[in-house]
Amino acid sequence: MRLRALLDTDALGLRLLGGEDELDRTVRGVMTTDLRDPSRYLSGGELVLTGLAWRRDASDSEPFVRILVQAGVTAVAAGEAELGNVPDDLVLACARHRLPLFAVHESVAFATITEHVVRQVSGERAGDLAAVVDRHRRMMTAGPAGGGPDVVLDLLGSDLDLRAWVLSPAGRLIAGPKVGGPALPADTCARLAAEHLAAARTGRRGPHRVTLGSATYSLFAVRSSGRSPQGPRDVRETMLSEWLLAVEADTGDWPEERLDLVYGVTQLIAVERDRRDAARTVRRRLAQEILELVQTGAAPPEIAARLRVAAPVLLPGLGTAPHWQVVVARVEWQGGDLEGGPVAQSLLEEILVDPHATGPEPSDRIAVAHTGDEAIALVPLPAVSSEHDGSETGILADALLESVRDPLSAGLDEDGRVTLGVSASVHSAEGLRGALEEARHARRVAAARSGRVCAAGHQELASHVLLLPFVPDDVRRAFTARLLDPLRDYDRRHRAELIPTLEAFLDCDGSWTRCATRLHLHVNTLRYRVGRIEQLTSRDLSRLEDKLDFFLALRMS
Repeated sequence: MRLRALLDTDALGLRLLGGEDELDRTVRGVMTTDLRDPSRYLSGGELVLTGLAWRRDASDSEPFVRILVQAGVTAVAAGEAELGNVPDDLVLACARHRLPLFAVHESVAFATITEHVVRQVSGERAGDLAAVVDRHRRMMTAGPAGGGPDVVLDLLGSDLDLRAWVLSPAGRLIAGPKVGGPALPADTCARLAAEHLAAARTGRRGPHRVTLGSATYSLFAVRSSGRSPQGPRDVRETMLSEWLLAVEADTGDWPEERLDLVYGVTQLIAVERDRRDAARTVRRRLAQEILELVQTGAAPPEIAARLRVAAPVLLPGLGTAPHWQVVVARVEWQGGDLEGGPVAQSLLEEILVDPHATGPEPSDRIAVAHTGDEAIALVPLPAVSSEHDGSETGILADALLESVRDPLSAGLDEDGRVTLGVSASVHSAEGLRGALEEARHARRVAAARSGRVCAAGHQELASHVLLLPFVPDDVRRAFTARLLDPLRDYDRRHRAELIPTLEAFLDCDGSWTRCATRLHLHVNTLRYRVGRIEQLTSRDLSRLEDKLDFFLALRMS
């Protein structure tokens, strides 16, 4: 289709800002992006839709436009929802490079434009897909009435008698038909994701066919809107972050028209994938800002102020300040020729999705930043009670990877590794730096193990390890705070003198009689205090290991 046809379509609400002499250019695809350099995902002939999140100041427009022109882009359409009017610097940059520029009114969703372009460009495909899209124009809109990919899958079932599911690369069920049979079991999802990643590593063009039991599935990659069907320069750049469409059918003898129909459906689902990815932009920025404050040694009040901004975004409606956990991940490839940070960021966002979360998007609680080859997640946890009672377990490292280990191992093959480290929860800005270092150290512990996918948690950082000289001071402080802060908080509120009681109890080698005599207490009162210490810390002072941990914590405090 030609640009002039887009401009003449009133429903799209496009306004031409420059390039009137270029309206006979041909549009061969569409891509939504807010990357500063999206060239790796462009194959030429695209209409690029952008919300301008890549623009920080006027100097960013010229390099962005130059990259698009070099990639052979047909035109740019900039949304007005973020900045209001399209900035003059972008208008001038497009004029210098003779790149047509449209403004997209804030009332028009990018999904609407994408649907229109896909439908027009796919005119040679089977007519039934176009009919389906025509009857359900709202299904991929950004608003709650759209329905997202579930609606597309229901239509595949009702119109084409095909059962299909959208899966994440780690095997999480993202969408499935609401009617037409039972849900896809979790173990089947994991096996399909593993087969898809293993096939993707071979470079073979999909769909990939897999037989599990009596059912045959055909697996289609769901690539970002506008991406070349041949994929990126290196499949490892995206395969751990892209969705897949699993269709319960053997496509080996399908005609090209029917295959093209399903490929068209994957493009529509890719719109939703890009929308959800764009929705994470705010959370990613929050995580990046907090991470920079923590790593540059900012004052705790400054970090606390930023956490107060992040809390209602990540846990809306929570009346109290949350506790926080830090998760660190690295994706490393042999040879070191690929940047692992962005891949680790997408993967960590996927792994941390709470399967029990309610609402339209279960990833709303996830804030992940990346720096170099490392991704860092800031995870809020609702405070279980006003007192420390040991009931806040939060994220456990082993449970985090239990369901995704097989799919990820298949995708990593023999040349990649994923390692994760999980900190204990902290309840204030003062503990965040220690939690970050603790998570990083736990990840190094995981990296020392064998296996393609490994994780370690704060529980594995025993006191003996903390005595080693290579462990950062912040980790030692985190260890001390985790054991003694609950007692200090309780003493401050109740004047219970649990810390002096603990010191005396250890100094008396756990003798109830000698300790009670030293503190001038009845033995029953001493037993009550020691019981309260054990309850608040989830430790047992009859165990040598726990006595040793308390002894070291008191000496290091």
